[in-house]
Formats: sequence, structure tokens, C-alpha cells
Amino acid sequence: MQRSVGDSIQRLMNLMFKAHPWHGVSIGEKAPDIVTAYIEIVPTDTVKYEVDKDSGFLKVDRPQRFSNFCPVYYGLVPQTYCGERVAGLFSKRAKRKGMVGDGDPLDICVLTEKTIPHSDILLTAIPIGGFSMADGGEADDKIIAVMKEDAAYGTFTDIGDCPITLIDRLQHYFLTYKQAPGAVQHKVEITSVYGREEALKVIRASHADYRDKFPELESLWPKQMAT
Repeated sequence: MQRSVGDSIQRLMNLMFKAHPWHGVSIGEKAPDIVTAYIEIVPTDTVKYEVDKDSGFLKVDRPQRFSNFCPVYYGLVPQTYCGERVAGLFSKRAKRKGMVGDGDPLDICVLTEKTIPHSDILLTAIPIGGFSMADGGEADDKIIAVMKEDAAYGTFTDIGDCPITLIDRLQHYFLTYKQAPGAVQHKVEITSVYGREEALKVIRASHADYRDKFPELESLWPKQMAT
């Protein structure tokens, strides 16, 4: 009965107020096979946006100081957190000890042929792989996904279906996107590119890390993912 009352209250809150894109939006009832993606950056953006963790508003993180633009739609998977489990998968994959998660939501890159003019939107994405990326000694995986039912990319089922030139562009962007004149550089590296099955493991691990980090938000988790 308490769960039913809680669900009713949550539905009412969602109708009255904008949900926090990290906490108030579901990861997706069919996660990890199909997930919700909250888009923070589109390829035409000349500044890097990211969600403000406290307010949920999209904020300017920094201007892009060079001519490298994000080549895909980029954002986060709601109700995920890169903590101990995500770091453990990275350590096992890269055969590297002492890794920690970066303490942020799981990042996701979404491929689509469609032009989406602005960020701060939700879309449905199907994971096909990812980058095993470390940033300053922290696990910072990038999930690669396709927009559901996309005409050009929607038939892709694994990262091996992607043109190698696209994978190369994505890797170059993430290896250079934090460079700025006079700034202290973190060591960013991509230790491997992995396929769909590993991506699903990372998503499961990040949702489990999220549940450990925010147990007070249990009523918002998808039922089949919360067990």
C-alpha cells in the first residue's frame, strides 16, 4: 500500500514539476538493453554543457577553445553513478589496480542521422558498445549507443557495425576535448573499445553503484532493475 501511495505521489510530482534529469528520470524499464539518454551536448554546440548536480539545470561547463566539436549527441544515463563497481569492471578490463569511479553519472554518446537542434532533451537509446576511458586515474566510461528506430544507425547491434572512421573521430574528441591553453592537463586515455555485452555490464554496474549511493531514492527505480 505504501508503494502504491508513493507511486501516486511521484506521478503527481512529475506532472507538477520538471524532473531532475539525473534522479527524477528513469533509466528505462528495459534497461540495460534499452536506456533513456539525457542529452547535454549536440554537435553544433561551441560550449560544453553539463547538468548541475544540485539543481538539475543545464549549465555551461566551459567554452570549447579549439575547433574540435563533439561529433555525436552526448549526455548521461539517468539513475547511474560511476563508483566502485564501474571501477572494478575497468580494472579487470584494463588489468590495472587502484582505479576509482569518477563520481559522475554514466556518459553516453548517441548516434543518429537526425538533426536535433538543441540539448536538454530525452531520447531512447540502444547501447552497442563503449570506450574504456580513464581521466586522471578515474574510470570514465563512454557508452556508445544508437537512437531507437533511427533510419541510418538503428540496425546497428554492436560497435563493430560502426565505420572505423567514426570510432576514430570519437576517440580523438575524447582524448583532446579537455585541452586548453595554459591549463593543467589530466591524463586522458582510452585503454580499449568494447562491444555491446561489456556495455550492458557497465550500465548494470553503474545502476547498482547508483542504488548504493542514493538508497533514499529507491521508490524512483525501475522495479525490475531494483531487485
